[in-house]
Amino acid sequence: MSRVGRTRDPRRVVAVLRAVPRQLRDDLLGARAFGPLPDTGRPGWREWQPVVVLLTAICALFVGAMGINNLIWESGLGQVYGTLLGVLQAAALVVAVFRPVPAWWVVTLVMVVVARTTEATAGRDVLFPWTGEGMALQAGVLFLLALRVRPRAAFGALVISLLAGAACGLFVTAEHNADVMRAAAVLTVAVVVGAALRGSQVARTELVVQAGLTADERARRTLLEERNRIARELHDVVAHHMSVISIQAQVAPHLVDNPSEELRENLAGIRGNAVGALTELRRVLGVLRSEDALSESVRHAPQPTLDRLDELIGTVRGAGLAVTTRFTGEPRPLAPGVGLSAYRIVQEALSNVMRHAPGAEVRVEIGYLPSRVVVRVVNGAPARAVAPPSTDVPPSMDVPPSTDVPLSTDMGHGLLGMRERTAMLGGELATGATPQGGYEVTATLPTEEPTTSLEDGT
Repeated sequence: MSRVGRTRDPRRVVAVLRAVPRQLRDDLLGARAFGPLPDTGRPGWREWQPVVVLLTAICALFVGAMGINNLIWESGLGQVYGTLLGVLQAAALVVAVFRPVPAWWVVTLVMVVVARTTEATAGRDVLFPWTGEGMALQAGVLFLLALRVRPRAAFGALVISLLAGAACGLFVTAEHNADVMRAAAVLTVAVVVGAALRGSQVARTELVVQAGLTADERARRTLLEERNRIARELHDVVAHHMSVISIQAQVAPHLVDNPSEELRENLAGIRGNAVGALTELRRVLGVLRSEDALSESVRHAPQPTLDRLDELIGTVRGAGLAVTTRFTGEPRPLAPGVGLSAYRIVQEALSNVMRHAPGAEVRVEIGYLPSRVVVRVVNGAPARAVAPPSTDVPPSMDVPPSTDVPLSTDMGHGLLGMRERTAMLGGELATGATPQGGYEVTATLPTEEPTTSLEDGT
């Protein structure tokens, strides 16, 4: 340890010791101590609170009745004062469920009052300064106090209680059955048990909060992974268009007799911009695929569309799934992004069926409407029990390499991927269970991808 560290440690200890009285004053005498305590963080506390109050009231009534009898007949307080002080002690136990700090002050002051008023009249065999019932009620109040406040405040209240009892036991005029040591053991156990239970509850609450944060982070990471996968696929579509633009701009001057210099410059500019954009896209793709384990042949394979739906259905049937298809409307070419998204939605829906409804019959419907295409995948109830989840994809479920992504989507991202693809195109997605015990996925996608405007900057 350095010399600076050795010189600072004593000052730090002194500062901490000086702060202890101020902290105890705030915990036991401040406005916060006498106000309502914050919620414990337990969802079921409010439901159990009436039961706790009822049980506490029963204990207070039983012990309080015995205490009143003891104060009247053994301690010699008389019926009025004995009843009043006994009721205060018993009521404090019930109040401690809601206001533990004021309740603790009440039982402590009652103990002092009883000890000072009965010191001359109490018999030699009577416990002093605590009566047996008073000790039990104060232990109960300290236990409830330790359950609701910080350990520092709970142990501070314990020390004050013991010091008050010890002070009452010192200034006596006759010999008594002193119970300070017994009270110290009982009250300490009550505080230690209450503080331990509170610490356990705080740890569980923090664990629940951390679990919620972890779940949120996992969901966010899953969403980012799915968007990353969709971005990789759309890159191929955009890169294809940019390549076509570049080639057309290069070939165009040769299709015109004696093209002007301005035309050549404009077409060269178009080709240069297309090549530059394509280069930047490849850099982005390199970042997105930095941890992608797919082979080079799969990476550079063209993205599938609904034209390859028959190949996908054949692969699924080969894996043992009964699939029927139905097409309505006049099939027509779709925008590349729309066709890719429709294909992936069918693929992910079939993958979910194989994982969650093995042996079920599946119906795939593709409807071509004037301004949109409707993709509907419906499966029946599973024919056998669902196998335990596994991250491994059986070989029979693999799609040919040209489809780029295995049939079983990664770690259950299927519905998430469908929502992202549909929202990206401005379409609608509906999913849910069917009355027959199966599941249905219906996606409505515009037949044209949303276009951007250079004038409004959108």
